[in-house]
Amino acid sequence: MQDLVDLVRYPLDQPNSKSWSALVQCCQADLTRDGMFNLPGFFRRTAMDQAVAHLVQLLSKNAFVHARRHNIYFKKSIEGLPEDHPALTEFETSNRTICADQMDQSTILRLYEWPQFARFLAAVMEKDVLHTMDDPLARVNVMGYSQGQALNWHFDRSEFTTTLLLQAPESGGAFEYYKDLRSDTDPNYEGVAQLLTDRLAPKQMPLEAGTLNIFKGKNTAHRVTPVSGNRDRIIAVFSFYERSGFQFSDEERMGFYGRVS
Repeated sequence: MQDLVDLVRYPLDQPNSKSWSALVQCCQADLTRDGMFNLPGFFRRTAMDQAVAHLVQLLSKNAFVHARRHNIYFKKSIEGLPEDHPALTEFETSNRTICADQMDQSTILRLYEWPQFARFLAAVMEKDVLHTMDDPLARVNVMGYSQGQALNWHFDRSEFTTTLLLQAPESGGAFEYYKDLRSDTDPNYEGVAQLLTDRLAPKQMPLEAGTLNIFKGKNTAHRVTPVSGNRDRIIAVFSFYERSGFQFSDEERMGFYGRVS
């Protein structure tokens, strides 16, 4: 695995070492403070270049174009909110998606299936164990964003998201977020409305290619701004769950990927 990951800087292969424990504690502190942590330079440049060369071809020929108009909740309506409430403002989102079953045995899948990767993430998230996903489509996705494409404001369904930026665009494609805009007990519709009407200023986090990012987005609003230039923004998304055997429904697969198998 050392050909893919900088194991000197990030010793995921040494779970019983002091350096591994120190890394976990540092990541946990960042999660508490910022709702995320970043490991810049996590993925080695040579591995990244190989992955991008492979994925660019797939994205240009075999990707599913996922374009939709949505509000921040991905729901047509919210009980108790009028249809014209600014918290229900709709935006355009568009990207191209490659699924795990299209990647062969790529370096991205090698990393995902490496047991020490899931063990490290479980320790940081204070979980007993995390499992890779059984779903042949959803377990790992690669998203490509070209000129004008963006991932607009939303909250995540899952507790945390694990991503690896493989290629940064020439400009745009910035990750913006507003931490803890809502809670499990308070939807804070007025605060959401203020963000969507530019009365709250989100934070922006620059990311370099090769950076591993773990982000708690269930209650933190976030987006990726439109990409500009001739170089795509390419990012891998890894899915882990506390229970084994997890798969999407056929309806979810069709919605995300335009196919069920």
